[in-house]
Amino acid sequence: MSSTRDQIIETTCILLEAQGYHATGLNQIIAKSGSPKGSLYYYFPQGKEELTAEAIARSGRIVERNIRAGLANNKEPAEAIANFVRSIAQAVESSSFSAGGPLTTVALETVNSSERLNLVCREAYGWLRDAFAEKLVAGGYTPERATRLATFIVSVIEGGIILSRTNHSGDPLRHVADELGDYLRAASNTETRVQ
Repeated sequence: MSSTRDQIIETTCILLEAQGYHATGLNQIIAKSGSPKGSLYYYFPQGKEELTAEAIARSGRIVERNIRAGLANNKEPAEAIANFVRSIAQAVESSSFSAGGPLTTVALETVNSSERLNLVCREAYGWLRDAFAEKLVAGGYTPERATRLATFIVSVIEGGIILSRTNHSGDPLRHVADELGDYLRAASNTETRVQ
């Protein structure tokens, strides 16, 4: 059974992903989590920004674990990454286009207004990048190339999520999956020839 603190953070994660930072209010978090108002301020005395930082860090770690688990299903990085992106498309569709991209909205909304949230978003994106980079290194890419490609992968996935949610279709993410697979297979051939 999760603690009251965990319930508050989990509820915040869900609301931030679905509607963003500015549209998520503390009263809504209290109501949806079923927690007493006093417990929110007890666990998060600095208020919404502190709670959001905790929620973003938790979401980032969950996504990182999901990436690692998803990529472990296939030894070949191109196939593993393409299949992982296809699974994101399915998840976005099954959520009626309210899930996907738990960091994106908060990152965009707070980039210039909260250094604390900007830092936690940057750190979380780094975890995602590193998960992809490790898979690429294991597949034969140099660490430098893997890091650049992983940054590219995270960027196109985030864009695909935005387009899929906007268009109410998983097709943009499926296109991203297909193109990433093709690109990474071609890059892998180049990488192998260079070494």
